[in-house]
Amino acid sequence: MIRSDSDETRKLAAEIISNGGLIAFRTDTFYGVGADPLNASAVGKIKTLKGRDEGKPILLLIADLADAEALLASQPKAFEILSRAIWPGPLTIVVPAVDGLPDELTAGTGTVGVRLPGSEEVRGLVRECGGRLTATSANPSGREAAKCAADVSEYFATGLDLIVDGGEVTATQPSTVIDVTGSVPRLLREGAVSRNEIEGALGVPVE
Repeated sequence: MIRSDSDETRKLAAEIISNGGLIAFRTDTFYGVGADPLNASAVGKIKTLKGRDEGKPILLLIADLADAEALLASQPKAFEILSRAIWPGPLTIVVPAVDGLPDELTAGTGTVGVRLPGSEEVRGLVRECGGRLTATSANPSGREAAKCAADVSEYFATGLDLIVDGGEVTATQPSTVIDVTGSVPRLLREGAVSRNEIEGALGVPVE
């Protein structure tokens, strides 16, 4: 079911999420699959849907910086710096995860990746759905990222309860992913935010 993004559609999305369902929606990069990250069963559905490697954690979007507090066991200094300097924006920061997050989300790593998206529209949808949503890309593993609702529908004829049509994406790169859980931050994926921008904010090189 594809519905244009609207207040009514967001209320429906929130109801689906609260009942353990899956939605697809436009993030600040590409289309993503959303579920309640605290619902292990719902997160497990994502891995079944995508044919995803069980060893890979799933990244999250938050609606406001305060929404990260319930996910983080601690706030490394690098997290504080980068969240102030670059968020909202396409930077996913991997941090120590609070106890109790589903293994389906963290893949047993003890860490969680979070991002405060640059789009107010995206933050609004996430806020309506409880302030936190999974945001793994809405495509089968190994396929190109979905850039519009029709792409998502073509990839997944079944398995999604709702596709929120937020229009075609304008992004050309995925989010950058940096791990700040160690003594030296590690750049796991360079995307829309460059290494130079990260190192400029931190004032130190990253691995």
